[in-house]
Amino acid sequence: MINYEGSFTDASSLKVGIVIARFNDLITTKILSGCLDCLKRHGIDVSENSKNLDIVWVPGSFELPIAAKALLNKSRYDVLIALGAVIRGETTHYDVVISEASKGISNVANKSEIPIIFGVLTTDNMQQALERAGIKNNLGWNYGLQAIEMGNLMKKLK
Repeated sequence: MINYEGSFTDASSLKVGIVIARFNDLITTKILSGCLDCLKRHGIDVSENSKNLDIVWVPGSFELPIAAKALLNKSRYDVLIALGAVIRGETTHYDVVISEASKGISNVANKSEIPIIFGVLTTDNMQQALERAGIKNNLGWNYGLQAIEMGNLMKKLK
């Protein structure tokens, strides 16, 4: 039996793409900051001149899948990270946006065979979103770790 696992030790060779929603940017910029901190601490160059990291901003979480698809068509990535924040409001718009964003990202990942980390917060209110973006715990760090693990795992499986 062969047991495959992704590692966290050296991520310096991983090519990472991040697609991030501008809507609710108070939250998404904090998540991005946590994610970049994780990637940097694991050896990925996150500077503006980085050859291993690209960041694409889109208007909202609904647009994440099409940007992820375009990014994957542009270059060869080991892993993508989709970041967004969808906060429930007074209408059913929340349900539509998160449903389409999650289905779209899943479809792009399955067709491309490149993992896409689903880093879209879905919360009932702004307080919950703020807690997940850094007041208590920045989930951006977790999304960065997931990307490193999956990127390294996929390299082993190829």
